[in-house]
Amino acid sequence: MHYVSISFTHKNTDIGVREKLSFSDNNRRREILRLIGANDSIAESMALSTCNRVEIFAYVLDTQSSIRHILNSISILTLVPFEALELRADIYEDQGAIHHLFAVASSLDSLVVGETQIAGQLKEAFKFAYDNEDCGVNISSAMHFAFKCAAEVRALTTISKNPVSVSSVAVAKAKEIYGNIGGMSAVVIGAGEMSRLAAQHLINAEVNVIIINRDEIKAQTLAKELGELASYASFDKLSEYINRYRLIFSATGAPNAIITNEIIEQKDFHRYFFDIAVPRDIDIEEDEYIHVYAVDDLEEIVRTNLALREEQASIAYSIVGKSTTSFFKWRLSEGSTPAIKALRLKAKDIACKEIEKAVKKGYLKCSDQDEASKLVHQVFKAFLHTPSVRLKEKNSDDILKALEYLFDIKIQKDENLEGNLK
Repeated sequence: MHYVSISFTHKNTDIGVREKLSFSDNNRRREILRLIGANDSIAESMALSTCNRVEIFAYVLDTQSSIRHILNSISILTLVPFEALELRADIYEDQGAIHHLFAVASSLDSLVVGETQIAGQLKEAFKFAYDNEDCGVNISSAMHFAFKCAAEVRALTTISKNPVSVSSVAVAKAKEIYGNIGGMSAVVIGAGEMSRLAAQHLINAEVNVIIINRDEIKAQTLAKELGELASYASFDKLSEYINRYRLIFSATGAPNAIITNEIIEQKDFHRYFFDIAVPRDIDIEEDEYIHVYAVDDLEEIVRTNLALREEQASIAYSIVGKSTTSFFKWRLSEGSTPAIKALRLKAKDIACKEIEKAVKKGYLKCSDQDEASKLVHQVFKAFLHTPSVRLKEKNSDDILKALEYLFDIKIQKDENLEGNLK
């Protein structure tokens, strides 16, 4: 069995294609996992979708046929041609797939290295797949190690100190444009995590924030949480407010653009629209007074962020590498468990039969049978302790074969596990 990861990110896929691939809607995510799971070679799968990436992580029997099936499933659902997906996708297998997963969880593969949202997004994607029975013990164990690795990266590096996100980068761009933005007003559309972060960064810069959301109660709740610099407005005020203020940030989960040319009025002052949603919320024409920044347009600030964090990222990647090795060592030790169980069951079976014979022949009182069974169990447990430890070591194939032959037991072993440690 093999781990595979198919990855579409800001590095290999432009935002126009990424928004077509987005699985942020639960119904859409459920459908892609259903299509993927229809292949008998794919035992487990999960789908991650954020503003910067779409990832499919799977545990499969045959890598090549599974990868083709996954790409074909994505093509069927999104109508993006198979060839275009195959050309863009970064594909990782086995050790590479686990290393990539751990790097993603640790925010080393993010547009903004060190951003703090990805771990939560990954947990949500895993929970969705697990709750819908699309993944099981093999992806669960990988995710457990991934979150453990991410926690170690946060603890041993400063890469996530002064948390950075796409939302904070968008606000940083606004500061770069205007210098001091304190005292200005900004419209924030949406009431989810990205919108909340954008609003919080704006308020930290002493900007008055107006929250607009389709669900007015959510907008009201968020505004109350943010404090006195925040207010809210109903969604039917959207057109009025985006034509009144200079700074507009949008991060909704809408499947289509909510700000279009039809609701834009000509004004004689500059307006800056920051679209931090995927799929994009804003589809308007730029002119001398209208400026639009999408996620991929924030690269310059992101590159500065990368340069500042490069040394810490190097340390973090070292942790990811060690965690990857630890994961496969653990998997290898777990792979020896069937042998240990088979050996102990064989010993228990023989002991039980011999005790029964002893009782029948009168060598052992019937009332002493339970105590004798416990004693024999403890003897075998002590006797098999060292062999059990040895079986968990690397390169134990010859020992397993010898055990099968000497004790007439059948051991199931995943041949792929040890290869990932070479």
